[in-house]
Amino acid sequence: MSQSQVPVKVFLADDSAPIRDRVAAMLETSAIALVGQAGTPQASIDGILATSPDVVVLDVQLEGGQGLEVLRAIRQAAPVVAFVVFSSNSGPAYRKRYAAEGAMAFLDKNTEFDQLVDVVIKASRHGAALIPTH
Repeated sequence: MSQSQVPVKVFLADDSAPIRDRVAAMLETSAIALVGQAGTPQASIDGILATSPDVVVLDVQLEGGQGLEVLRAIRQAAPVVAFVVFSSNSGPAYRKRYAAEGAMAFLDKNTEFDQLVDVVIKASRHGAALIPTH
């Protein structure tokens, strides 16, 4: 099977169930397999470690904590997992902090929602960091 036929395995970490549902529906219409989702930091960490995704779509704000907790924990335990941060909290300070911790891309839910599928696929290829500097 060629690499283009193998679906990208994605885990979705977001505190909003309606957003998770919307993102899951969008991701599953492409060459992406959603392998799990969670709304809290610990459930996200456990789920990511259990499912070994290629990419994690991560919100900055999770129920009872921050996405940064998840990013740091997984970076130590499974450094090959790519992270795409997908959040409404998308100011330069957040972008810089998440890039410094190893996120490959950072998208604003309000203005870049339609770019998520393409960025997830690019992140799965582990190219250079995709985080915009704006």
